[in-house]
Formats: sequence, C-alpha cells, structure tokens
Amino acid sequence: MGDQLSLCQPVKCFHLLCSSVILPLTADPLPRRIRSPKQPVPPSPASCEEYPQCFQTIIMLPQRKNWKSMCKGLVLGTLLTSFMLVLYSYAVPPLQVSMTEIPIPYSCSSYRTQARLSASGNSSQGSPGEKCLPKRNIMFMKTHKTASSTLLNILFRFGEKHRLKFAFPNGRNDFYYPSFFDRNQVKGYQPGVCFNIVCNHMRFQYEEVRKLLPADAVFVTVLRDPAYLFESSFHYFGGAIPLTWKVLGDDKLAEFLRDPWHYYDPKGFNAHYLQNLLFFDLGYDNNMDPNSPLVDQYIREIDGRFHLVMLLEYFDESLVLLKDLLCWELEDILYFKLNTRNGSTVSKLTDELYQKATVWNLLDAKLYQYFNATFWHKVEAYGKARMAKDVARLNEENEKMKSICIDGGRPVDANSIQESAMQPWQPLGKKCILGYNLKKKIHKKHRKLCRKMLTPEIQYLMDLGVNLWITKLWSWVRKFLKW
Repeated sequence: MGDQLSLCQPVKCFHLLCSSVILPLTADPLPRRIRSPKQPVPPSPASCEEYPQCFQTIIMLPQRKNWKSMCKGLVLGTLLTSFMLVLYSYAVPPLQVSMTEIPIPYSCSSYRTQARLSASGNSSQGSPGEKCLPKRNIMFMKTHKTASSTLLNILFRFGEKHRLKFAFPNGRNDFYYPSFFDRNQVKGYQPGVCFNIVCNHMRFQYEEVRKLLPADAVFVTVLRDPAYLFESSFHYFGGAIPLTWKVLGDDKLAEFLRDPWHYYDPKGFNAHYLQNLLFFDLGYDNNMDPNSPLVDQYIREIDGRFHLVMLLEYFDESLVLLKDLLCWELEDILYFKLNTRNGSTVSKLTDELYQKATVWNLLDAKLYQYFNATFWHKVEAYGKARMAKDVARLNEENEKMKSICIDGGRPVDANSIQESAMQPWQPLGKKCILGYNLKKKIHKKHRKLCRKMLTPEIQYLMDLGVNLWITKLWSWVRKFLKW
C-alpha cells in the first residue's frame, strides 16, 4: 500500500467538468536541485483508475462570462416573467368550480333592514311619523371614470364603522375586469356565505352578484355624460390601449374623433375603454347596433335591477338620494373628491367635439338620457325645496371637514404629496391624478375620520386587509421601468 501511495504522489488527476475526458497530468513534487539521481521519475499513468488510491481533484475551469451581464439578464428575465404573469392574471379569470347551491339568508344584518320603528322620520320612504333602519346590504356597481372612487370611500367608511363583511377580490383591486364577474372570484366565498357589501370594479353579471347577496340588498350605480366620460377614459387609459398609440398630433382626442373607425378595432386590447364604456361595465355588448330594439330592452332591464342610478353631474343630489334610500346619516355621506385629474390634462370639448363624442358613444348616450329622466323624477318625489336644503347642508359640512383635515384646503399634484399613504394610483406613463396632504395638527375627535376620508382606494383596501399582491407587483414593475 505504501509503495502504491508513493507512486501516486507525483500524479494529480484533473476531471474537466465540461467534458467526459479525464486528463492525467504529471507533476514533479520535488525541485530538480534536491532530487536524488537514483529516484526515477514515475511514468504518467494512462488513466487515474490505474491508481485507485489516488486522490482525484475536481476543478472547474475559469468562467469567462461576464457576471454583470448574467445578473442583468436574470433581473430582466424575472421582470419579463412577472410582467407576463400579471398580463395572464388580468386576461384569464380563475378556475371556476361548480358548487352546490345554498340559499342566501334574507338579510346578513342582525335585524331585517326593511323593518321600521315608530319615531320622527328622516326618510321619504316611509309614512310620516316612521323612522327607517339603516340598510347595510349594498351592491355598488363601480363604473369607470364616474367619481366612483369617491363613492367607494364612503362605502368603505360605512362598512368599517359598522363592521360589515365586504366581498373583496383576491390579489388585486378588481374582480378580474374586464372578464365577467363570477362569485368564485370573491375571496373566502363558499355557497351560503353572507356578504354585506360588494363594491369593487367588475364587469357586471347580475345573476352571479345576486347569488352572493341577501334578498334585501340595495343595488346602486353611477353614470356620467358619455362625451365627458369618453374624454376622461381616452386620456386616463390611453397608455394601456395600443389602438391609441398610432394616433398622431397634439390633440389626439380630436384626431381620433375625426375618424374613429380609422383607429378603432372592437377586438383590440383594452378597446372597450374607447366606446360605450358604461354599457360594457354593466355587462352588455358595447359594440351592438344602437338602433337595435335590444338596446331599450337592456336599459329597462338595468332600471329593474338598480334601486338608484346616480349621476356624476349632480353628485351632491345623488348622495342625498342615496342617504334617503339607505336611511343613513349626513355624516355617512361626507366626502372629498378622490382620483381627480389635474386640470391641465383635461381636454376642453368644443360643441363639435362634444357632439362627435356623444354620437360615437351612442349606446351610453341613450342609457344616460333614460336615467337622467328617472333621476329628476326621484328628485321631484323627494321635494325640490327639501333637496336644495339638504344639498346646502352637505356642502357646508364638507367645507367644514376640508378646513379641519386638508393642509392648504385643496388637492395638490402627486409630486407635492408628502405621505406615501396618500399617493393615489397614477395612469400608465403619467402623473396627472391629484391627492392631498393631511394637516399635521388635527383634533383627536376628527383625526381618524380625516385620514379615512383622504385615503386613496388602493391603500384603503390594504387597510381593510385585502391581499393586493398582483397590484403591488405591477406597481413595482412600473416603478422599476419608470412607467
């Protein structure tokens, strides 16, 4: 054994990992000046296997690849993969599993919300001398670019105050829009589970929502003049609509309306933002023939499903009607305008452009015209003098809260917002959405309410415990790429 080891000592075997060839190399462990002339130099073995006791050293040849380039490739690959996952999650709804139907109880509240107590009344719904109980089961169909984020804040505050159960999406801030809503998209949904409030963005599907809420739920939504809604949607979502990227000129909106069909493709990615967005959000075909008899049928269907359709142009009057319908208090509908654009980014619609935008969104125009009429019927039933008085009270209380809560008393540009928790979500490639700075010194009585009223939608959802990992990932990608 000793002789074998002595013979092996001069030999080192190197295994090249990039090849199956074993390359033996002869090494001379002793300097020539001290080697004994009687010691023969052992021959190089044909293979290391001839000396099983040899210690075989495995080495890796130096890598010439630039590690910096590899790191960059890894980061970009990760970003691309994440981006594709986000796109996939936005395009594909979750797997739907059929479940045994279990009837929803009449009400999720501890009392029947349609019951009434004998007292001095504050609602127009009951007979004189009766007081209604606040309704707590609500479906708010959140349409796009209609001040719906402001209404959402009102619902968040009411639900949090009364510890109501929200039906929230999982991983993001909408129900896999623009896919149709499915109740299996709701986090924690099980057949028979009772929710109080549904209010996040969705493409409405009445039958699915109806199975999620109790029978006494109140359905409300909000509309906006289609011409102004189109202007807002065109600018806000333009960066995410490839069809608008080829529109040239300083005034892209005017150029698009000059010949919409030159740019528009109903099958284009996010094309629904460019025509009849209200009709689309409410679950109907936004590209159908405006002269089809189905249009009037669908509008009447909406009228039969919603207890109140509010109008952005008459927002305060709408809130007064909402307060009356739900039997809420004035403090429940106080608000600050959220998610509003900087005035410099708003296109001024001339009479000609207004008419073109209205004709281009004719389905929405018919929808708006119908509910504009029903809205004023409700105002007349409420009483015009009473309405004027209640709107004045609402404005007075809002101004009072503004002086208590808002630093400077007005909204500011995104770059001037001091607290990250007050930063609103910005459209792709722009920073045009205004936000607020909270006053440093606020009385303890109003401190919590002020913060809640000024908190943007995404942050409020996280405060309510919603998992927004997809939204957060997309936000991180945008920051990294400076979108």
